[in-house]
Amino acid sequence: MEQKEKLVVKCRWWWLLALLLLTAALGGAQGGNVTYDGRSLIINGEHKILFSGSIHYPRSTPEMWPSLISKAKEGGIDVIQTYVFWNLHEPQQGQYDFSGRRDVVRFIKEIQARGLYVTLRIGPYIESEWTYGGLPVWLHDIPGIVFRSDNEPFKYQMQKFTTKIVNLMKSHNLYASQGGPIILSQIENEYANVEAAFHERGPSYVRWAAQMAVGLHTGVPWAMCKQDDAPGPVINACNGMECGNTFKGPNSPHKPSIWTENWTSFYQAFGNEPYLRSAENIAYNVALFIAKKGSYVNYYMYHGGTNFGRTAAAFMITAYYDEAPLDEYGLIRQPKWGHLRDLHAAIKSCSKTLLSATQTTLSLGRQQEAYVFRKSKTQCAAFLENRENKEVTVPFFRIPYKLPPKSISILPDCRRVAFNTAKVSAKHSTRTMNPVVHFKSAQQWELYKEAIPNFARTTPRANGLVDQISTAKDKSDYLWYTLRFRHSSSRSFLSAFSQGHVLHAFVNGVLAGSAHGTHNDVPFTMERNIKLRKGINHISFLSATVGLPDSGAFLERKVAGLRNVRVDGRDFTHHTWGYQVGLLGEKLQIYTVTGSRKVQWKRLGRLHPLTWYKTTFDAPPGNNPVALDLGSMGKGEVWVNGESIGRYWVSFVTAKGKPSQRWYHIPRSLLKPSGNLLILFEEETGNPRGISLDTVTWS
Repeated sequence: MEQKEKLVVKCRWWWLLALLLLTAALGGAQGGNVTYDGRSLIINGEHKILFSGSIHYPRSTPEMWPSLISKAKEGGIDVIQTYVFWNLHEPQQGQYDFSGRRDVVRFIKEIQARGLYVTLRIGPYIESEWTYGGLPVWLHDIPGIVFRSDNEPFKYQMQKFTTKIVNLMKSHNLYASQGGPIILSQIENEYANVEAAFHERGPSYVRWAAQMAVGLHTGVPWAMCKQDDAPGPVINACNGMECGNTFKGPNSPHKPSIWTENWTSFYQAFGNEPYLRSAENIAYNVALFIAKKGSYVNYYMYHGGTNFGRTAAAFMITAYYDEAPLDEYGLIRQPKWGHLRDLHAAIKSCSKTLLSATQTTLSLGRQQEAYVFRKSKTQCAAFLENRENKEVTVPFFRIPYKLPPKSISILPDCRRVAFNTAKVSAKHSTRTMNPVVHFKSAQQWELYKEAIPNFARTTPRANGLVDQISTAKDKSDYLWYTLRFRHSSSRSFLSAFSQGHVLHAFVNGVLAGSAHGTHNDVPFTMERNIKLRKGINHISFLSATVGLPDSGAFLERKVAGLRNVRVDGRDFTHHTWGYQVGLLGEKLQIYTVTGSRKVQWKRLGRLHPLTWYKTTFDAPPGNNPVALDLGSMGKGEVWVNGESIGRYWVSFVTAKGKPSQRWYHIPRSLLKPSGNLLILFEEETGNPRGISLDTVTWS
């Protein structure tokens, strides 16, 4: 960039920042105004300490939204934070969908109706353990495109979608500047993780993204998370579990300290155990962040919900952040929900002092400190921190205070302890799965065997092995690779190298073996002894992705599927191959009532791989959430009344020998009183007679 252009850009940023600061000073005179200074966001002229909770609208149903939002409010949450999911809203280029679970406007209006604010994280790259990081797969086919870089084709599409969302919000008067609930927006997402890979095109992209966003004139501030060099008026924010210790702080004295992702648990991949983060640990780190003059904390997630359909990223389980304060089903998880509610109440009881007083830090011992906010003799608040793993007694203003191990006590008046992060008063509760319908009888089930195509029955053809992502285009998890060749011996050795994620090999129509990678080690090699005919042989490989990758630089270059095949050392990689995207059952949509009539179902008999199963059931009485216990199954996908409730992979067990996820949520809104259609596609040989329909309760 020329020196003169740099000066113009710099002047423009300073002008925008000065305008924000001036507006902050006059904020009380302007209705619905949101600005900020070095202490906090300022809403209608009032500084705010805000507690936020992430609830993603497509990971639940519209019927669940009011209850989720109300429970968040009861838990002391002020703001609901959500991403916007580009590939959900624009699955085909130029074709938009904002219906059902995609109705972000309805979701925001539900939040507004309950008196809460909104942080809208437009991205539009979001990661979020969502397939392809939220980017639509059709971007992959745009000539010359480089995702998330100073690249004109990508910037054009990104700006077009961002503008679409901003204008949609404006058209419904949803920004605070219009009297709506949106007080903060986010552009990009954790870009610093990949910025260096793009060399000089990384920083220039950051500057462009920030300027583009601010130029949309939403009337509310913008943020960039994990972006220490967030330009101009864009606020740099922290993500992580310990932002009170790890955050470098705002990159300008005129910006507030905000925490956009405080992970209440962590994402879980198939084959992994759930990450359990205690209520005490979360509370400790929140209290420390506030003690160090933080003013906005968002819990990621407050309600994780469900990755319905094929929306989960590579190897991610269908449940999302089930360990959050509100579990996958929207039920309160204690003591996490209650302990954080009590923390919020304690901090809010002295928020005026925290926001207006001068903060000082006092040493109380080797690993003990006091963060004191004193405005006058009568207006004082303090946070007493004990970093040691043992209880200590410390003197503070001549009064001894016992501090439990690794804890913070909050003193709203510098004398009385209102809350200690290690002392949990909320009751502990246990979730119970209650079987109400069993499917034990073979008479309850019908099956349809998926056809195994051979080379003669597959099109298109190609000389060589193709990339699954660019070939399947996310229309299906499945891609068939078929090969025909002549062989002279009967006993042979097959070696197949794949880059994701699962591979089933059929030799002359018979399953010869299966293999798969893992979340941390995606590529794998299948090696099997096989039996061939003398003469013409057919090998059909069914390659399955379990979601698309969601992170990393140059996402558009990532590949999946079969990459190399050898039989007795003979390399067939560049041979002529036949291909088929998806399954016949998917093409016919046999998981719907209409589609299920297009094939001939048979009575349940011997279990085979690649089999569809069908049954019906009545909805359990009452209002408790409903889940399918798939503990007897292997790997596949499940539909209820034509709606996919997600992928399952029960056979991929953890180091403790248990499935990463056994129960699968069926939202009540999907159910009819009777005659509900249940369809499963099973890749392996799981037994549907072991399935049960359960209701979910906490006690």
